[in-house]
Amino acid sequence: MPPTDASTDAGTAPYTTAGSDTGPGADTEDTLDLRLPDELLALFAGKAEEARGEAAGGAQAETARGAAERAERNGGGRSTVGTAYASAPGTAWPAPVAPAGDDLLDHVGDWGPTATAAGVFHLVPVDLDRDLPLISRWMNDPAVAAFWELSGPGTATEDHLRAQLGGDGRSVPCLGVLDGTPMSYWEIYRADLDPLARHYPARLHDTGIHLLIGGVANRGRGLGTTLLRAVSDLVLDRRPSCARVIAEPDLRNIPSVSAFLSAGFRFSAEVDLPDKKAALMVRDRALRDLL
Repeated sequence: MPPTDASTDAGTAPYTTAGSDTGPGADTEDTLDLRLPDELLALFAGKAEEARGEAAGGAQAETARGAAERAERNGGGRSTVGTAYASAPGTAWPAPVAPAGDDLLDHVGDWGPTATAAGVFHLVPVDLDRDLPLISRWMNDPAVAAFWELSGPGTATEDHLRAQLGGDGRSVPCLGVLDGTPMSYWEIYRADLDPLARHYPARLHDTGIHLLIGGVANRGRGLGTTLLRAVSDLVLDRRPSCARVIAEPDLRNIPSVSAFLSAGFRFSAEVDLPDKKAALMVRDRALRDLL
């Protein structure tokens, strides 16, 4: 089973699921939509998204051929980012990335750094050889293991990372680098393509977030709230087709739920998932400047 919950200031993180979205101008009220079975949606994803793009003026097409070309170009989903975590001094920050039809998450690795109250923050896609020891150490922290369930001497953490890196790009594992120092683990994923979509009224391009704060010294002081707002802002800025950022922390994880609320997310519903009762948290594009 995937990890159960994302704890921000407490230092844990969950795994999520997916849905269907109406685009940046969509009504933010959660309403149940009739959906085709996931198998048919996957089969006709290219044509369906192309049609929505023509109707909504901006939705992107994801075709099977595009997915195959992306996998070949990126080596099966492995990050092509170099070994350095921080940009060189004086390097210009990149402009917002234009959406690309051949990448399910609009090239997370190209999103670039962002300024926060805590310092300059950068999402860097995971390189397994470089990052596995650090992420494994975090996963073996008891406070983290209680939610992620990837601890122990085996290969659970490695298997979890390889499944994403070798997939079709619907989930991208990243290190969160603050002022040049790796200090958190993130998963940016297509919630509308995840099993979570079976448990809430998902919309096309809903984008999910999982977060793990690595070091104990970084927990419990509001850093999770700061970074959740920064990363959800990045998602909305870099993914024009995404109208909502989704998260589903365990209802028992009060610090995590509180951090999401403070970061501009709203509590939408209680959701019974196979491995937990979750708080469905939503940050709406239409409300981002109000919450």
